[in-house]
Amino acid sequence: MTAPLPVRPPEPPATTAPLHKAPGPRPPSRLLAPLRQTGQLFALALAVARAVFKRPFQFREFVEQFWFVASVTILPAALVSIPFGAVIALQVGSLTEQLGAQSFTGGASVLAVIQQASPLIVALLIAGAAGSAICADLGSRKIREELDAMEVMGVSPVQRLVVPRVLATMGVAVLLNGLVSVVGTLGGYFFNVIMQGGTPGAYLASFSALAQLPDLYIGELKALIFGFIAGIVAAYRGLNPRGGPKGVGDAVNQSVVITFMLLFAVNMALTAIYLQIVPPKGG
Repeated sequence: MTAPLPVRPPEPPATTAPLHKAPGPRPPSRLLAPLRQTGQLFALALAVARAVFKRPFQFREFVEQFWFVASVTILPAALVSIPFGAVIALQVGSLTEQLGAQSFTGGASVLAVIQQASPLIVALLIAGAAGSAICADLGSRKIREELDAMEVMGVSPVQRLVVPRVLATMGVAVLLNGLVSVVGTLGGYFFNVIMQGGTPGAYLASFSALAQLPDLYIGELKALIFGFIAGIVAAYRGLNPRGGPKGVGDAVNQSVVITFMLLFAVNMALTAIYLQIVPPKGG
């Protein structure tokens, strides 16, 4: 009998890479990054809107944040509203005097303060003073991994930290808008009567002839929306810092700039919609 032929061992698999390799995840394009961040911002806004109605509500945190936002913005808002009202009254008074309609100075200047200047002043101060502090606080918590620890323990950072801060900025914006409107109107009245020789009766009469209650409503609505925007943008940038402490500082600067840009764009849209829906008094 012949001996069986030796069996060759199986050859080891080839170590060469396949010709067609499955593509991995590609980094996001720089052109798509702003769209992605915009979507994340809107997603955070929706998450905050849903978390407002969840329990338990962080009432103590809300009161502390409300007091903080009010304490850092009330005095600057009152001081800034005086020159704003004065500049508007002086500019409108000079223009109406050239046109021979000086009796309408009060109505035009007060409407400009209530509808435009007051909500913007309040929102800019909240974004610059309180929004930057909110962004820095959340950003520092993020880089210290406190937010990750809260999620591990089953606590939602949005419900625990973001919702009280956003509601605080909205509430303070509405209340400060009334204060700024009153102080700005008094400042415009004083400078028009004292410096431009206007009569108090004509100032008040033109105001009552041109102004109407929806003008106050649109001012308060703008303040509410602007406060929401300031709080959401500050919270979003604080929750998404890039890098360490330097990234937190960059996030604070970005939150203020983004808020300013959104405020002016939304103010233009709200003003256009209001003028189309609500007719002027006597129109």
